[in-house]
Amino acid sequence: MLKVGDLGAEFSALMLLRPLREQGPMRVTDLAEIKQADPSTISRQVAQLVKAGLARREADPVDGRASRLAVTESGVAACDRLRDARVALLASALHEWPAERVAAFTDMFEEFNSLIETHLRLDPTAPPRENP
Repeated sequence: MLKVGDLGAEFSALMLLRPLREQGPMRVTDLAEIKQADPSTISRQVAQLVKAGLARREADPVDGRASRLAVTESGVAACDRLRDARVALLASALHEWPAERVAAFTDMFEEFNSLIETHLRLDPTAPPRENP
């Protein structure tokens, strides 16, 4: 199993790599909104990523005074390692389940996650999460 410390940042910080990889460079405030977390929390986590060489700051093309975060090649590799470790863990945990049960679980879990994400985006009274 992958030890996240091997990647140079805490797990909560490493979870920011995926949206940066999938959605491209963005400001800390945008990343905080996506993760539904406080910008100061995201800022601390981003500092870990930058220090570890997994993300970099770059000038925002819309506002040169601001900066955006972008995932580095090392960050992409870290994303891949995290995904591979997650897949291996799930495969190990579910190895005794029949394939059709795993498929049904996967479909339901993806639907559940989508519903929760939609609910959190649409419910202004939902408390912000501290641990993305």
